Amino acid sequence: MGIELVTFGCRLNTVESDVLRRHAEQAGLCDTVVVNTCAVTAEAVRQARQAIRGLKRERPERRIVVTGCAAQIEPQTFAAMPEVDRVLGNAEKLQARVWTDTRALLAPGGRRPPDQARSAVGDIMSLREMVPQAGAGIAGRARAFVQVQNGCDHRCTFCVIPFGRGNSRSLPLGELVEQVRRLAERYREIVLTGVDLTGYGTRLPGAPRLGTLVKQILEQVPALQRLRLSSIDSVEADRDLLDALAGEERLMPHLHLSLQAGDDLILKRMKRRHLRADAIAFCAQVRRLRPDVVFGGDIIAGFPTETEDMFARSLDLVDECGLTHLHVFPFSPRPGTPAARMPQLPREVVAARARRLRGKAEASLRRHLEAQIGARRRVLTEMRQLGRTEHFTKVRLPGHVAPGVILDVAIAGHDGAQLLAA
Repeated sequence: MGIELVTFGCRLNTVESDVLRRHAEQAGLCDTVVVNTCAVTAEAVRQARQAIRGLKRERPERRIVVTGCAAQIEPQTFAAMPEVDRVLGNAEKLQARVWTDTRALLAPGGRRPPDQARSAVGDIMSLREMVPQAGAGIAGRARAFVQVQNGCDHRCTFCVIPFGRGNSRSLPLGELVEQVRRLAERYREIVLTGVDLTGYGTRLPGAPRLGTLVKQILEQVPALQRLRLSSIDSVEADRDLLDALAGEERLMPHLHLSLQAGDDLILKRMKRRHLRADAIAFCAQVRRLRPDVVFGGDIIAGFPTETEDMFARSLDLVDECGLTHLHVFPFSPRPGTPAARMPQLPREVVAARARRLRGKAEASLRRHLEAQIGARRRVLTEMRQLGRTEHFTKVRLPGHVAPGVILDVAIAGHDGAQLLAA
């Protein structure tokens, strides 16, 4: 057996899993499972620990290496697990030499490394530059991902991710354009991703913004058919980004927004940098520029001190912003964050509000699906009989198609969760 990857969490982890797989394979590591963890919620950490125990039960002889945000934030937790042979930080997992060292420590038939050698987790907050990585074009995937930025300079009161990713840092614009140029030879769609994508360029010479990068890619890589953005913070959207949305069809009409709440007092307690009216105004502005745009969003249910009236404003925000693809997170107190020290709501209240918000999301998605019936859409095929429209809406295709093909299809119906092609 070679290397097995188990990846939790965001698209960025997916991108990095492809990089660390290459490093591990080049180092000659074998019979090893690498668990790339997420720390966004306590549940994500619990799932990682549960998966590690299950992996070891299935095949006791294989070695387990744990990395990712949860490993960076709680290295002692994972190093203490008897199933874990090695813990790597978020910076270390992307370094080829670390995997060479890991192979030496995990020699076949060898004992578990001693405590002092088991963990290689550095100070993520000390990093000031981003390590260049090749864009991730994963075999069998329809699209490629390019990591343009890492870390975050903001300190939302609920969020532990800056302590897993460090401060914001970006790759130079020219280097990213070249990555996209190479990937566009093999992939029809490329996704720009980062921890705080709209924070791109903050510390680069001249401080280029995300809109500058997007315009340069579209101008200098004419072969690229589709460019997509991962989650953005609307308050950081710059003029060039809005111009590109308005004037460039190759920039997909789908924006996923980091909203988190619909009540102003809760937003202030979260230490967000926008208010409810800002989110609504941004969505209206983008719709004027790009009438066919579709919005997704992240909203937390049951933040500390949230009253029923405050929660109702988050429910209403789904309609006010016209959110179609919603990610709902029941509030999860993360150790060391200010929100964990605020007055907490009963867990059953948090769970109930999350269910209500998901119900709202399902109704909104259904309205979007019904509005698509009879339209023709350009669908990028993914796997088996699935694809995605320009708006990132799932489509069930009538037959099997290889991934990475763009088809012009007629939408005949939907099943409540996805569109059905004729």
